[in-house]
Amino acid sequence: MALHPNGVHHLAIATRDMKAQLEFFTDVLGGELKAMYWMHGVANTFHAFVELNPSCYIAFQQHPDNPAEGTVGVTHAGNAGGQVTAGTMQHLALSVDTLDDLLALRDRIRSRGVPVMGPMNHGMCQSVYFAGPEGLALEVACGSAIDERAWIDPEVQALLGIDADELQHMLYPASFERPEGGVPQPSADGPGPHLVYPAAIYRLLLERTDEQMWNAVESEPPVKAAG
Repeated sequence: MALHPNGVHHLAIATRDMKAQLEFFTDVLGGELKAMYWMHGVANTFHAFVELNPSCYIAFQQHPDNPAEGTVGVTHAGNAGGQVTAGTMQHLALSVDTLDDLLALRDRIRSRGVPVMGPMNHGMCQSVYFAGPEGLALEVACGSAIDERAWIDPEVQALLGIDADELQHMLYPASFERPEGGVPQPSADGPGPHLVYPAAIYRLLLERTDEQMWNAVESEPPVKAAG
């Protein structure tokens, strides 16, 4: 079975100004606010979700100790080609269906006073670029079904040290069949990678059963349905 993620459910962006981010992603970009509540299991922290489609959201996390200022080249790239610390988001590209949609959304963004560069034709997609609150580097793009036969450059493959066998594994990842009873939890002392928690808490979390984790946080919505 070709088991793999089938999309991005949500991308969570840290903020110190939830209201400004929500205003931008709803008014400027036209997304709809769907959730705004205390973040589950995290003290004094707000969480919010803006819908792109019913299975894809941009989320925001406002923790009281989130640093207020970013640094271009360290925490933020500043634009879609800039350098930034490995493992952080370089830029966020949102999707539309057609070039006409791309141009219409570009003009919506411009109508709110936000400069937008593009459209640019990358061949594999067509894009426009602009900034969001708190230093976000943003893109909107259209295009799908990238042809790997045309877009995997042998020169770049060689410079990255990816040999022919490794490339085949990337092009055609191994299938997976979930065994009876599931897979045991790897050790907290293993190679990982690992989430960052205090060591004792991390071990306790990894030792919890599926049922314990399932019931670990509040799952009822904060607003009860009338009637």
